[in-house]
Amino acid sequence: MIKKDNQEICRAIAKISQYIRFVAVIGNGGELLAHYRRPDLKPLLDAKDTRYQFSHIAIKTDMEAFFDKRLGPVEFGWEERKKVQTISFALKRNRVWVSIDKKVVRTEILRIIDSCLPIMKHHS
Repeated sequence: MIKKDNQEICRAIAKISQYIRFVAVIGNGGELLAHYRRPDLKPLLDAKDTRYQFSHIAIKTDMEAFFDKRLGPVEFGWEERKKVQTISFALKRNRVWVSIDKKVVRTEILRIIDSCLPIMKHHS
């Protein structure tokens, strides 16, 4: 996937909701391929921890692939943490990682997921 497509994915997802904090396309080695950060927002992770988070996502993606034949490939994952909610989507061998404000009602998270799925399909 070329860089222009990755940036397009980030922009399209960022437009879905005002509650989206950050969108990243992460390569299968944990490298940041493209991103969007909501303006005037203080990141929760510093640069070093962000690299660790992306590496973790890459490793987790590899581990999940082990079960793809029996369970089917992962379409998305949703995590609720104390300070943020995250959704990750499979995109070929890459991942799209989205962080969302914590105090968002679950129906809004589901709306975000439902709005992201066609974007993922379009770029797969």
